[in-house]
Amino acid sequence: MTDIKAVVRAEHPDIVLTQTVSHDRSSKVRSVSEAGTDPTSGKFFYHIESSDFQQFEDGLRNDSTVGKFERVIETRDDEAIYSFEYTDEAKILSPVISAANGVILDMENDGSAWILTVWMPERTALARLWDYAQENDIDIDLLRVNEYASLGNTDAGLTDSQREALLVALETGYFEEPRNATLSDVAADLDISQPAAGGRLRRGIRRLIIASLRDDDEPPD
Repeated sequence: MTDIKAVVRAEHPDIVLTQTVSHDRSSKVRSVSEAGTDPTSGKFFYHIESSDFQQFEDGLRNDSTVGKFERVIETRDDEAIYSFEYTDEAKILSPVISAANGVILDMENDGSAWILTVWMPERTALARLWDYAQENDIDIDLLRVNEYASLGNTDAGLTDSQREALLVALETGYFEEPRNATLSDVAADLDISQPAAGGRLRRGIRRLIIASLRDDDEPPD
């Protein structure tokens, strides 16, 4: 089996937060890893850059895909971490990817479109995402795909412990939205502490992101 890392561009007005970033054209939205988050909370975290957070939040209040929201951390005048709850009107791609045993490594907006970097256990698993897009009138394009001879042999530079942690997290449902497992569950399966499990996952995801975004002719770090 050959696993893949694919970069996908998706666009639809009801993809979560699209209405907000269309209202605040200065905003840049990027997903945040939610290590330790209660899987039943229904909250999702994003790193936001904006020249005018008042305008950004005005967009949120009128965004039919967003329920409750909160500015959790303000890192700088133009950067903050927000938590969001989605409404039933939101079109969400992550559950489709999770159902195919895939993982979203990164997600950010490109204007009113979204660029997703995803890992899939095999190329054919991408068909689920395309089927969902077609059923929901979502414009979708495959920008780039890298194939590997399974996660165990990928050149992403994962250590054995990082690879094991990622696979355990995937199998237990830690990457699903909403999550079916907590970081504590993953740590218990690995028989290590929760901070150690979180560290392995963060380092492993970072290496996967670097590998998936690096040009094929660039040497690894």
